Amino acid sequence: MSSTPPRRLLHRREIAFQGYLRDDGLLDIEARLQDITAVATPMPFGDLAAGDTIHDMRLTVTVDAELHIRSVHAVTAAGATPYCAEINSAYAGLAGLRIGPGFKQQVKDRVGGIKGCTHLTELMNGLANAAMQTWFSLRREAGTRQRRADPSAPLPKPFVVGTCHPYRLDGEATQVIWPPARRQPATQEA
Repeated sequence: MSSTPPRRLLHRREIAFQGYLRDDGLLDIEARLQDITAVATPMPFGDLAAGDTIHDMRLTVTVDAELHIRSVHAVTAAGATPYCAEINSAYAGLAGLRIGPGFKQQVKDRVGGIKGCTHLTELMNGLANAAMQTWFSLRREAGTRQRRADPSAPLPKPFVVGTCHPYRLDGEATQVIWPPARRQPATQEA
């Protein structure tokens, strides 16, 4: 039995990411953030009824195989003010950055604070993680083809080894995805 007292929903935030492989080999990562009020909410620029959207913001980021950003397109379909969409074009200035170490700080430097939108900038952080997962999907696909082509051939070190606790070099998960007997000789000591 739960000891939580009765409660009432006031607000819902939904964030979704989707990653696509384009026919030209680039990846499109789409992100959407929605804030939905569960109760009637008076706002400075208009009152909202229960179920209305406070924020509905989207980003589409195109990256190459090395996770360099080729383009960014921001859309503010709904914002807390009629001025929120004015900053959307600033996100195009993220083109050229590479998703990897230091990325979040570079985003903050370019579109943090008054140079951007709090919500779109926050969405970029999660989008970077979704881009990595999309990129990993491509790598897993290639690895699966390689494993099936010759089930006894040596395997290169998987990209996830050393990235977190389960994938530490001596971890059980690493032993499954990169069995010691199938490791390439040059990577045995890695």
